[in-house]
Amino acid sequence: MEYLFDSKGNHIANLVNGHLHDPSGQNIGHFLSNEKILIDMHGQYLGEIVQGNRLLFNKTSPYLNVNFGSCGNYGNVGNYGNPGNYGSIGIIGGYRDVSL
Repeated sequence: MEYLFDSKGNHIANLVNGHLHDPSGQNIGHFLSNEKILIDMHGQYLGEIVQGNRLLFNKTSPYLNVNFGSCGNYGNVGNYGNPGNYGSIGIIGGYRDVSL
């Protein structure tokens, strides 16, 4: 399980066994290991992990207009707690925070 944060250090998601879950545990996406990106529940590009634990949207990703199909809903994994704020990294060129 990995805690994921936005650029401001706010906890926004958890990555559990290749599945992306919101902080309350609801399945909201999936990790594609070959492409090293996350997709939403409809198979659309959602973002990627930057600087180890930041889930950010790459505005120039080659996967922006690709549909990877549905990977299924893996339900709710429960709440893993709130790790608190991880600290701001500022704005990284070409990226923006993910809209969940």
